[in-house]
Amino acid sequence: MRDPDAPRLPSSPGFWRSPLRGPWLTSVLGLVLLAGITVLFVTGLVSYAAYNPDLSPVNDKTPDKGILGFYLFAWPTNPHWLYRLNQGVHVTLGITLIPVLLAKLWSVVPRLFALPPVRSLAHALERISLVLLVGGGLFEFVTGVLNVQLDYVFPGSFYPLHFYGAWVFFAAFVAHALLKMPTAVRNLRHLREEKNDLVSPRPAEPTVSRRGALWFVGGGSLLLFATTAGQNVDGLRRTALLAPHGGGDPGSGPNGFQINKTAAYAGIDPAETGEEAWRLVITGPTGTVRLSRAQLARLPLHSSALPIACVEGWSTSDQWWRGVRLRDLAALVGYDADDPPDVFVESLQRHGAFRSAALRANQVADPRSLLALYVNGEELSPDHGHPARIIVPAAPGVLNTKWVARMTFGDL
Repeated sequence: MRDPDAPRLPSSPGFWRSPLRGPWLTSVLGLVLLAGITVLFVTGLVSYAAYNPDLSPVNDKTPDKGILGFYLFAWPTNPHWLYRLNQGVHVTLGITLIPVLLAKLWSVVPRLFALPPVRSLAHALERISLVLLVGGGLFEFVTGVLNVQLDYVFPGSFYPLHFYGAWVFFAAFVAHALLKMPTAVRNLRHLREEKNDLVSPRPAEPTVSRRGALWFVGGGSLLLFATTAGQNVDGLRRTALLAPHGGGDPGSGPNGFQINKTAAYAGIDPAETGEEAWRLVITGPTGTVRLSRAQLARLPLHSSALPIACVEGWSTSDQWWRGVRLRDLAALVGYDADDPPDVFVESLQRHGAFRSAALRANQVADPRSLLALYVNGEELSPDHGHPARIIVPAAPGVLNTKWVARMTFGDL
């Protein structure tokens, strides 16, 4: 039966009765999040830079970012697995931290209902940072998980929502961390409970210790890690139960590795990609060159072992690609192959984000950057970009344009 003397409002100190809540548990969870969210923020900014958004408007999904783009730099091509590592860490760590985030929110929920809402200027700043922290954290984690699952149910584009949300969340996170860090360190150092608003004045009987609660949270994080990380490892993809690409490889044979967008989904008409119909149009200072696939195949071909890595966190192992170097294509239209310019690449795909993309001169100049015609010794399948696709070391998957129709070389 309900205790007749029990407080009925969540703003009452005795309403929250769990004996687990207290400074020590909150401090442990907060320090784990401090390290984890800092890594998430840095890898997120690095991922954004990998798109080279200041190169061309088509690459920039946040044109009004202003000073938030202060750190942008020309994305390198070495090491060739750089984006694969960065995005794998970003997505896998983000999902792994979900139980810690939920436990942290649970541990401080009494403060969300505390009255009066503001007691002083310092308390007002803390409350504002807490509201932005909780709201921003939930927004970032929810939109990130939905993006990983390819469920775009939120309004607008994922890129600006996640980018601006990350800055708001991290600013609140830094402010909150600065306010709470001395207390958190003191609580952990002394390993004792200090009486504060998180400690219930009428605690219920404990059913688990605080350390047991931490083991429970850690076990949840370990389970999420085990069911997510496999999307980046051959032989473990079937363990990635929470990833959209965690099942078996699409088909078998040389083209039997992960894809993000099929030819049918992109609206590619097979009639457009046939030998008689398809031509690659290359433009530069000396004019325009049109090449059939057979003509491309007669040019000097080179091979590169490169992975495909996507913003959703999945990636493939190195695949063997064979095709024409991008810098050699630049030479066909009047540029020095050793000093090529940027290139603007357009796909047969007519709709959707990144149906066209820009690549920097350093990406074009890399000898491993190809207009690929073959993969793993076989012609590209329609889903992997037949008749030709871009493959560039360390670039996000969406910049490795499939079903290429036109390439325009020049400074962008």
